Amino acid sequence: MSYRHSMTWHTEGIRAIAPAKWRCLDGMLGVFWEAEGQVGAKGYYLSPDPRIMIFFNDVAQQIRMSSRDGRFGADSRRMTRAIYVPAGVPLWTEFTASLRFSHLDLHFHKDRLLKFLAPTIGRSAALAASSQPVEIQDVKALEALAALLVDDLTNPVKHPIYAENLVGSIVAGLLHIPGNKAGEHSEGRLTQAQMNKLVARVEACHDQRLSVAEMAATVGLSESWFASVFKQTTGKTPLQWQLGRRVELAQTLLMEGDLTLAGIAAQLGFCDQAHLTKAFRQVAGETPAAWRRMQQGA
Repeated sequence: MSYRHSMTWHTEGIRAIAPAKWRCLDGMLGVFWEAEGQVGAKGYYLSPDPRIMIFFNDVAQQIRMSSRDGRFGADSRRMTRAIYVPAGVPLWTEFTASLRFSHLDLHFHKDRLLKFLAPTIGRSAALAASSQPVEIQDVKALEALAALLVDDLTNPVKHPIYAENLVGSIVAGLLHIPGNKAGEHSEGRLTQAQMNKLVARVEACHDQRLSVAEMAATVGLSESWFASVFKQTTGKTPLQWQLGRRVELAQTLLMEGDLTLAGIAAQLGFCDQAHLTKAFRQVAGETPAAWRRMQQGA
């Protein structure tokens, strides 16, 4: 199936620094870009077909993205190393600093993406997976697969089936596919692996509160889907759960260290001691001082 993508796009302050390397495959197109963006550079992208973008360098501090009319307010977020954009979903980007970067773009005819997934997980699950945006920072094996694919785009001496299977592995590794680990999936619930990722992310970012969008991106789900299944998994909203985890960290510091309450509040990203005390009482039912006295007297 011959395929040419028909993405609408417009950029300002972004330019290619080397010729694009590309290869047209069965129902899909792979393109490798090397480019640079200036401070304040902007981009707009909209395609009737789904696409994947994998960056070969960390761009989170220099590029922000938004899916709402190009507004970069509270709904915007940092660009992650890998993203999946479903068909018909617009994307705006903005550079907050100058940057040289490279990335692999994969454009799919929507029927080709279903052809990858449906034989294994069924058409209904394939449609659900292909409709959910994914944004992840931890690329690991995906970057290695993408690098192999770029090598093939640069020097396409192997049969196309080699590149197509690399693309299939990237799709399977990036998209949220229900039941991708035996014994870990329950319909409408997060897997244990996903919960472990969330715990690690919250503990790593203990000095700030993550947004629901950032937590959703950690486990590769859309914000709305994540909020729904998270409540079914834990019985709490993502922000309620996160507050509980931060209070647990405060409890650990109260018992193991000699920091003042003001010091603990600062270390865990609370506005001040009063903010910590209010949150602590909400979760633990006692003030931090009263809770510590109870623990020491136990």
